[in-house]
Amino acid sequence: MTDQPNHDTPPRKLIIAIDGPAGAGKSTIASRLARKLGYVNLESGAMYRALALKAIDHDLSFDDEPALLKLAQNSRIQLEPMIGGNRTLLDGRDVSARIRERDVTEAASRVSVHPQVRARLVELQRAMGAAGGIVMEGRDIGTKVFPSADLKIFLDADPVVREQRRMEQQKIKGEVEASLAADLRERDRRDRTRSASPLVAASDAVVIDSSRLSEDEVLAQVEDLVKAKLG
Repeated sequence: MTDQPNHDTPPRKLIIAIDGPAGAGKSTIASRLARKLGYVNLESGAMYRALALKAIDHDLSFDDEPALLKLAQNSRIQLEPMIGGNRTLLDGRDVSARIRERDVTEAASRVSVHPQVRARLVELQRAMGAAGGIVMEGRDIGTKVFPSADLKIFLDADPVVREQRRMEQQKIKGEVEASLAADLRERDRRDRTRSASPLVAASDAVVIDSSRLSEDEVLAQVEDLVKAKLG
């Protein structure tokens, strides 16, 4: 008697990691890919932003690692998938819009450099994605959070292009543009030089330079990689 193929077996759900610097297009590609696959899009950066917001609300120093760790241990951060992207809840409060403001963005970059704080949030991120069927984007997903991810992508772009994209996104004009560019360069410096999980492409990641590619072209490349893994 020969075994018959089980046609009722559901397709395997992948863990997909998308890393890269600010302005490379990670959030957009991760969100669109997750919708196409029917996966959950987990944005690790939103978790650091939520913690940074709580630090601001509690008037904590962004350099006080013990206090920030305690804050992280006593915070409830949830990401709820929505049609237009994730909703971020901090202790039950919807902070989705607030965490995108510039003061929180700057604070998140400083809060995220602390090893113990990162270790705590990595625990939460692993728990969220353990079952698969996720597209998680950030700066250390393929190297630290899910080093055994089924597919790792490092999405990069020329710094000038990334700065222009951010300016277009936020519709900032005039003198503020120079400040935004400086902020982006400082975030890059912190991300790439921090001692805990610095921003770097995993050795087995597929590197995609999106400098001269449209969103649709990047997404098409990523979808081909996913099809190859599933096929």
